Amino acid sequence: MAGQQFQYDDNGNTFFYFLTSFVGLIVIPATYYLWPRDQNAEQLRLKSLRRVHGRCLWYRLRLMKSQQSIVPTLKKAVLLFGWAVFLLLAYKVSKLDREYQEYNPYEVLNLDPGASQSEIKKQYRVLSLKHHPDKGGDEATFMRIAKAYAALTNEQSRQNWEMYGNPDGPGATSFGIALPAWIVDQKNSMLVLLVYGLAFMVILPVVVGTWWYRSIRYSGDQILINTTQLFMHFMYKTPNMNMKRLAMVLTAAFEFDPRSNKEATIRPTDNIEVPQLIRELGNINVKKKEPPFCYPYSLKARVLVLAHLARMDISEELEEDQRFVVRKSPALLQEMINVGCQLTMMANSRGGFHAPRLVTIENCMKLTQMIVQGLQESKSPLLQLPHFEEEHLRYCISKKYKVRSLQDLVSLKDSDRRSMLRFLGEEKYDEVMAVLGSFPHITMDTKLQVLDDEDSNNITAGSIVTVTITLSRKRMAVRNDTSKTKTKVWQNKSKGAKKTAKSKKKKLTKKKATPAPAKAKQANGNVTGNEVVAAPSAVKEEEDEVSDKGSESDEGEANKDSPSERDEDSDKQSDTEVDEMAGDDEEEWEALQQSIQRRERALLETKSKVTHPVYSLYFPEEKQEWWWLYIADRRDQTLVSMPYHVCTLKDTEEVELKFPAPSKTGNYQYSVILRSDSYLGLDQIKPLKLEVHEAKAMLDNHPQWDIPDTEEEDEEQEDSDGIEESEDDDEDND
Repeated sequence: MAGQQFQYDDNGNTFFYFLTSFVGLIVIPATYYLWPRDQNAEQLRLKSLRRVHGRCLWYRLRLMKSQQSIVPTLKKAVLLFGWAVFLLLAYKVSKLDREYQEYNPYEVLNLDPGASQSEIKKQYRVLSLKHHPDKGGDEATFMRIAKAYAALTNEQSRQNWEMYGNPDGPGATSFGIALPAWIVDQKNSMLVLLVYGLAFMVILPVVVGTWWYRSIRYSGDQILINTTQLFMHFMYKTPNMNMKRLAMVLTAAFEFDPRSNKEATIRPTDNIEVPQLIRELGNINVKKKEPPFCYPYSLKARVLVLAHLARMDISEELEEDQRFVVRKSPALLQEMINVGCQLTMMANSRGGFHAPRLVTIENCMKLTQMIVQGLQESKSPLLQLPHFEEEHLRYCISKKYKVRSLQDLVSLKDSDRRSMLRFLGEEKYDEVMAVLGSFPHITMDTKLQVLDDEDSNNITAGSIVTVTITLSRKRMAVRNDTSKTKTKVWQNKSKGAKKTAKSKKKKLTKKKATPAPAKAKQANGNVTGNEVVAAPSAVKEEEDEVSDKGSESDEGEANKDSPSERDEDSDKQSDTEVDEMAGDDEEEWEALQQSIQRRERALLETKSKVTHPVYSLYFPEEKQEWWWLYIADRRDQTLVSMPYHVCTLKDTEEVELKFPAPSKTGNYQYSVILRSDSYLGLDQIKPLKLEVHEAKAMLDNHPQWDIPDTEEEDEEQEDSDGIEESEDDDEDND
């Protein structure tokens, strides 16, 4: 039985194969994932945004970062060095000689295959005299020659060579280890053992332990677990939280504590600059001794947030810390909203404590808007636009224009708007119009139904109601004098539909009016410019047509007096009703299938959260337009459905909100609320009327399982008759 033989690489050839493969497995994926993307594309994107976002803080910081950053250059240098090493190793491997070669005794004796025995003996004699050790030849060469001669002349050796490729028979299986032999050399054993111990007993446990310790401190949204617990404690303690209290809870987050987050810093100059800001800001509850609001890190973060909302000028060092706090705040406020929703669901299911009020959750959303735009709650939304200052608002809110919102500014005529904004030059005015035109306008279409029910439009007590909301985003169009007939882009379509319906009704009533008043008007001759009077001939023609139609209808009704015709008409009417019901069922089935397919596609598809960049003058990071969508009972100040964070609205998005219908029958008035997490003054509220009916009683025995007694007797009779017939047939056969 052949043995096994393991040997290390003495020459280092196989080690180069291993090293080349190892370097290739690192360099190729690293190049795919880490090679800097086309910077020209990013520059072109920034250039396209310059006209609108050129004054934004995040835009200016991005330009400075792209100019000063050397990280892409370092990445390229490291990856190019890795490729150089990989190509050098590949070239080295290509030059290595193959160690394994097939044994051929004819080549050893320098003979052609198929040589005769006399030629083999003659060549062996010549080579043995030349390479014999006694004659000064090489012993190894002589041994190979003797082995080749034996393989060609000895019958057993020839058979071994033909069968195993070796005259000596099957040899031991050799396994080469792609490590150099010096690694297992006894002289280097202590050094190798030290390296192994350091790598696997010190470095690896430290790396894994550090990663694990850091990962367990954060939630899935990269928020510290301690911060989430802090938010839950204060929202449970204070269900009704005003804006001032909310800012205190936000800035108490452990993300701003240097002991929990290394990005947060406490500077020696804070003891001088922070008290100065406190005096400028006024009352911010400095004397409140409730922990953690009285801690230095919380007080500093609160002062920086309030200074950001007031758009105050601060020192460069504090400005850097302020950018860090402001950048973290939207994610922390989103975590507060999630905590509020969790407490609401716990209160609804278990009870025993008060859920956070609707005003608390909505204040979290409002504070997010305020931080992104750098505005206080009482300030005008017009200050989100460039070149607008407090002293300019008096031109807008004057009695002549009465502009208090962005929508009011858009609805003005171009001439009036230019006259109102006369404090702006032409370039600044064009910039304001470009920014205003980039703001979003969202339209909401709602559909109320109960899925997986026979009557999807009938809402019963306790049923699961599904509200399908279709959101459509467009840019806020600015009205021009050249397009006077153009409707406002944010104008509610339902109002237009109501107006058209009213006008149609008016037209129908005018058509149905008798011609007598028209004749009176003609006789008097007093007709207003908006009234249209028919000519006498036209009136006569209409009267003749009406009389003809009346006579035809009378004749038809007289002819239908026979019973057979009335039965035929009733049958036709019933058939048409059945067809209409069948068509409605098919339409409902197709709509249900389409909704199921849409939900399946939504689960499988991964949409990008990159929607539209937000115009924010004072936010230090590029932010995308996201929205909150939820249903609330504003009378009871409670959430009906949990807020859904819409993060993928580019053009159109369909969202389903589900909630259980009230347990009591009656009419309910809810509100579908859409709130921006970036802009002030663009929130929308749409009423949602809910009419809850009493649930149908469950049937103990369904009618389809009720078999009449007569049918059972008939079946038994048929079975008995069949048995008798079979017995008679058997007797006949016998």
